[in-house]
Amino acid sequence: MSLTPDDVRRLARLARIAIDEPDSAAVLERLNDVLRLIDEMRAVDTRGIEPMSHAGDPHVPQGQRLRLDEVCETDQREPYQSVAPAVEEGLYLVPKVIE
Repeated sequence: MSLTPDDVRRLARLARIAIDEPDSAAVLERLNDVLRLIDEMRAVDTRGIEPMSHAGDPHVPQGQRLRLDEVCETDQREPYQSVAPAVEEGLYLVPKVIE
């Protein structure tokens, strides 16, 4: 499957983005490259291959990498609340928007 310049103009209109005529040819080429790659991947026979839960080596146990739960920023509550229009007991007061 490949796109035409008319397809690129239509896609740009639907996406509400402006693509100049000189840039249109480059966009068309890049989109067609992506579509060719998708066609190549679809052509690969994957029958009998189990889906992977992640892209790592299935023979190496993978744990979820977690960062330490440490405070890494200073408390900025007072300076932020000092410029707020309305604060009460440490909470920001905002106007009611739903009745």
